[in-house]
Amino acid sequence: MDSKDIIEKFEGSMIQHGSYNDRIYLIKLAPEAPSTTPCNLVDLAIKNNYSKIFAKVPECHSALFLARGFKEEARIPGFYDGKIAAVFLGFYLNVERAAEPDLVKMNKILKTALEKQVAKSKCHLSGDTTLRICNKADAITIADLYNTVFQSYPFPIDDPAYIINTMKSNIDYFGIETSGRLVAVSSAEMDKQSCNAEMTDFATLPEYRGKGFAQCLLLQMENAMKNKGIKTAYTIARAMSAGMNITFSKAGYQFGGRLKNNTNISGNIESMNVWYKNLTE
Repeated sequence: MDSKDIIEKFEGSMIQHGSYNDRIYLIKLAPEAPSTTPCNLVDLAIKNNYSKIFAKVPECHSALFLARGFKEEARIPGFYDGKIAAVFLGFYLNVERAAEPDLVKMNKILKTALEKQVAKSKCHLSGDTTLRICNKADAITIADLYNTVFQSYPFPIDDPAYIINTMKSNIDYFGIETSGRLVAVSSAEMDKQSCNAEMTDFATLPEYRGKGFAQCLLLQMENAMKNKGIKTAYTIARAMSAGMNITFSKAGYQFGGRLKNNTNISGNIESMNVWYKNLTE
């Protein structure tokens, strides 16, 4: 995996952009961002020949983007400090990027996942299997595991240095070991200021799948995030991945919408489903 997209400041806001995901991603809108930011993002996309802009903004700032032609694709209530909703917006610079040829299959997967919400999430680990928070000594193993599972990924999670740097700042990694071997991992990326966390980077080695490890990791992550004062948990899951959508639905997450052709993951640019859960209830 080799993500060449860069993360940088743009008019005080934080963006990621590049040809790898063929998009601009407005990660965090600055409170003092000028009203011209939506237009200027479009100009930047045109200049670099990107086919999509993906923006995550507080609901109170969404009108400026909608007025410029952005469309709401998903939302998460209480995303900011449990009070203000986040709106996920898409702007397409060509019709191909907005088209979804797999729409019927994605809707079928979503329907199946939503039907599983009546089931109670469970976790069962055998005697030689343990779940723990990972540390810096695990960085190489984590990176190798991600490199094995994912052909591509929007962030360089196959780089041990990236793993260590994020551990120091805002990401907790969780792992499942079988007979002393790390076979499944996940991460919780925290925005401590806004009291939310993205439950993400789930990966299980092929020979250990089907054992419910993702469910166990998610339950442990939720408990850890609650203890850190996180109010809202969410994920952005591949719309074509039945397993991950079912995992979050069974854990009581609500469907927030779909981001069309949004992310370069597992070798292709794919649509992503947004799921969220209030951890204070």
